[in-house]
Amino acid sequence: MELFKSLIIILMGSVLVNNYVLTRFLGICPFLGVSKKLDQATGMGISVTFVMLLATAATWPIQKFLLDRFNLGYLQTVVFILVIATLVQFIEIILKKFIPSLHKSLGVYLPLITTNCAVLGVTINNINDGYSFLESMVSSLGVGLGFLLAMVLFSGVRSKLEDADIPEAFKGIPITLVAASIVSLAFFGFGGVVEGLFA
Repeated sequence: MELFKSLIIILMGSVLVNNYVLTRFLGICPFLGVSKKLDQATGMGISVTFVMLLATAATWPIQKFLLDRFNLGYLQTVVFILVIATLVQFIEIILKKFIPSLHKSLGVYLPLITTNCAVLGVTINNINDGYSFLESMVSSLGVGLGFLLAMVLFSGVRSKLEDADIPEAFKGIPITLVAASIVSLAFFGFGGVVEGLFA
């Protein structure tokens, strides 16, 4: 029961309280670049979640059984980046072959998952937080779902901005950044809620 509580807290905390995009500001590039249309935002969110899960499943054992065992911890960032880049190429090949419409709509942003700091951040933070393999996978799932939630919510906000009467000085990027900051502030309201579930 304690393990279940711990996993639920990690999952919910990753989605709401410690949302990588809205509270840690990791993965901002695709968040701002691909959130104009709901289908693109959803596709990017699902792709990033999938890559995060695969990256964690690959990097956690590499860290524990290779880098830690042979005192090669200084290679962590380089090795993790190589693993993530390989996984993204794998995803791109699969999307191009089986879902070409999604591949085309994601365009240049799909290769950007390779340099998405949220993917690298979750793999490194899982190690730094001392999570077990199961906890790391749940954390990565939560971070991915949080990324997807942020993308979908912000896509809705941006669709409303297109119809809004915005002052000339705020049109374009300025109003997008203001809207992102307001959405980010809204997520700070979840602080303490997750821990209170099992209090």
